[in-house]
Amino acid sequence: MPSDAQLAVGLLGRTTHGRAATSLRALPFLAFARHIVADGRVLLRMPGSCGYHQVCAGSVVAYGADNLSSAAPGESLWTVQVVGRCEAHEPTAAEIERFGPAPRQVDGEPFEPVYLRIEPQFGSVHFTDGAAGSL
Repeated sequence: MPSDAQLAVGLLGRTTHGRAATSLRALPFLAFARHIVADGRVLLRMPGSCGYHQVCAGSVVAYGADNLSSAAPGESLWTVQVVGRCEAHEPTAAEIERFGPAPRQVDGEPFEPVYLRIEPQFGSVHFTDGAAGSL
């Protein structure tokens, strides 16, 4: 039976985008990101122009995603989060390819990607309709 962190990382692999939560000057802070899962780690691609990476890198973050808007009719709903230290990451060519096409702009600024890596230490999974056994 996989741990909650392993199950959460596995479910993150079924989605493409999520949110990183951390704190900025003792206030809660959320940042959107594109993600992939590689070797049990969660790799993030964020727009450099927003500065989110500066808040996340070097901090402990919670990263979460769900299937709340993408579940097929009759499919159980789930939401997951992993918690771990976030660091800058230099992606391989294969990892960059897995991220897929990048947007041309974010908030009217040219998109310049910044990559981060989360090493999950904890995870949580919540689901509807007793789906844990089928996830």
